[in-house]
Amino acid sequence: MNQLQASPARGRADAPRRARLSGIPLALGLAFGPSVAFAQAAGNQSLTPVQVEADRHTRLAIDETTQTGSRLGLTPLETPASIEVLNGDTIRARGDVSVVEAATRATGITGAPAPGNGGSAMAARGFTGHGSVMQLFDGTRMYAGAGTVSFPFDTWSVDRIEVLRGAASVMYGEGAIGGAINVVPKKPTRGPIQNQALLTLGSDATRQVAFGSGGAINDKLSYRFDISHRQTDGFMQRGQAESLAVGAAVRLDVSPQLQFTLSHDEGKQSPQRYFGVPLIDGRLSSQTVRQNYNLDDSEIKYHDKWTRLDAQWTPNDSVTVRNQLYRLESKRHWRDSETYTYNATTRRVTRGDYLEIGHDQEQIGNRTDATFRHGLFGMANQVLVGFDVNRIDFLNSSDTPYGGRSVVDPFNFSPGYYASPVAYLPRYKTRTNTYAFFAEDKLAFNQQWSLVGSLRWDHAKIARVDMQNAANNLGKTFEYATGRLGVVYAPDASQSFYAQVARAADPLTSLISTSATQVPFELSTGKQVEVGYKRQLADNRGAWTVAAYRIEKNKLLSRDASDPSKTQQVGQQSSEGIEATLDLALTPTLNLEANVAKLRARYDDFNEVVGGKLVSRAGNTPTGVPEEAANLWLNWRFLPKWEAAFGVRYVGPRQVDAANTRKIGSYTVADASVSWQANPTLKLALRAYNLADRRYPVSFSNSGNQWLLGRPRSFELSALVDF
Repeated sequence: MNQLQASPARGRADAPRRARLSGIPLALGLAFGPSVAFAQAAGNQSLTPVQVEADRHTRLAIDETTQTGSRLGLTPLETPASIEVLNGDTIRARGDVSVVEAATRATGITGAPAPGNGGSAMAARGFTGHGSVMQLFDGTRMYAGAGTVSFPFDTWSVDRIEVLRGAASVMYGEGAIGGAINVVPKKPTRGPIQNQALLTLGSDATRQVAFGSGGAINDKLSYRFDISHRQTDGFMQRGQAESLAVGAAVRLDVSPQLQFTLSHDEGKQSPQRYFGVPLIDGRLSSQTVRQNYNLDDSEIKYHDKWTRLDAQWTPNDSVTVRNQLYRLESKRHWRDSETYTYNATTRRVTRGDYLEIGHDQEQIGNRTDATFRHGLFGMANQVLVGFDVNRIDFLNSSDTPYGGRSVVDPFNFSPGYYASPVAYLPRYKTRTNTYAFFAEDKLAFNQQWSLVGSLRWDHAKIARVDMQNAANNLGKTFEYATGRLGVVYAPDASQSFYAQVARAADPLTSLISTSATQVPFELSTGKQVEVGYKRQLADNRGAWTVAAYRIEKNKLLSRDASDPSKTQQVGQQSSEGIEATLDLALTPTLNLEANVAKLRARYDDFNEVVGGKLVSRAGNTPTGVPEEAANLWLNWRFLPKWEAAFGVRYVGPRQVDAANTRKIGSYTVADASVSWQANPTLKLALRAYNLADRRYPVSFSNSGNQWLLGRPRSFELSALVDF
């Protein structure tokens, strides 16, 4: 892997910090050398210290508490897992306007978006999709309905994105063997009221207007309000998209011991009605690369609402009790033709998968936990216990079994209209009742050694009603336990070694839309072993981490070796890999952020039927899994009020099918920006995306013959005003 990804600079409006950098060679030695090299360098009197005055805010803030990797309020240094935090100001400075764009800057996280899954599916550690890489908002998950999650999507109101790589089911339940991505919004703060406004104009008639405000109203009330509206005409024909995201929260400090926060976030999206372009004679054609083969009256709409009431009670220094009561609602609608196949003989494109689908989903729940800090046999101990209960109602409407098709000229294209002979009606509904109990404990044997363990037990009962044929009604109950046990050795306060074992669970598809064919089967289960090292460099020069892991996922559906007509839950898939992340001040004005992930993903036991015969795919790489990924960012303050940034994103090749007969090549995309702090309240920025104007697929379908293309070279100019 010789290319890395990038993203623009980051910064917070905090006070400047001092950093001491004893030369670039020493800094690189600190980043990559063993800890003994640090001690040797510290004693090297020949190196002249350099004073650095800069707004340094390490993305790898491994000494600051997070809420995603542990409910005990541990820092990444204290947690036996891979945790990465992307700061909201950094995300916006880089120009990442979607959660997917932002999250895929993290180590080993790549995108697998498609309009049909909400456009937000991701891959991590060899596993892909909403059923293996969970997405949360403020620590709460919306269960994927028929493989779709459509919120959150906008980054304007994001305080940070926390990424937990690897088995995360012990924290959040089934569906997180590859990891969990938690979008944490801005919260009310106890300071003076501050306002911020953003205006952006860019290529393809892109425009965004956003506003944010927050602060204390009086000695007991504080608030936060954010709104963002974004539109674009898109780089393809009929590529219009529009979104509106609104977030509001008010906090009541009843006393120093008791606080309540009421929050409501809402999003409306009309994403691009674009499912990619078909390959012409196996290649992208310059004649069709900006075409949109969907219907003229196609439609994609999402409307999501998230309401939460949080309470926190801290009666003393030893006890903290938290509760969140929440209601989540999502309405989604698709009307499309989604597959396009080129016929070399007729030189025509066949459009298939005409479908109209609607989702109405409501999730109501409550999560409570209590943390106790005390001594145990002379050792410091923290223990947390809690429960989570919710009810999910899901209604699926469609015009199934209609699967219309049409044949069109790809070069002289007329989009046509949707006309289905099958009525669009409610087809089935489900009610899922779940409850879970969880516990977490950290036992510190001394200042260097600690043991961190977690347990979770889940119960989910699904009742499905077929609204067209009562004979297809069904019920299914899942019960499963997950856990994590890790040990942390911290030689000093700036570094730690860790090792952990974990158990996870994944659904076969989407838990709340379990079908009759899935009733005989249980959840897939998995286990992970991970070791790693984390280091915070002295004088805030930066930080670096490295982790190695192996994950095995069992109980996958596979064909019976003795009877190919039967499906059994005997398959296995595994991945093993290494990840490294670095944030380093190279000079007083130049900062480097980089990460790289290399993995080996394989089917260990998986059979397919081909031409009526059973064929083993054992040893092959799973479909759509990149085994290499990297990112790089360089930020350079070349003048007192000027900053430039350059970034590169690299995603390795991906297999098209389980037979591994064909793969999509790797891609590398470079971005850049320059910003000017015109005065204390106004910052102007010019950003360029995909500098080399590369044509590449962010995802693909239809046996790899249909590519969903990333955006070509484009530019944006923005003005950010603080007042």
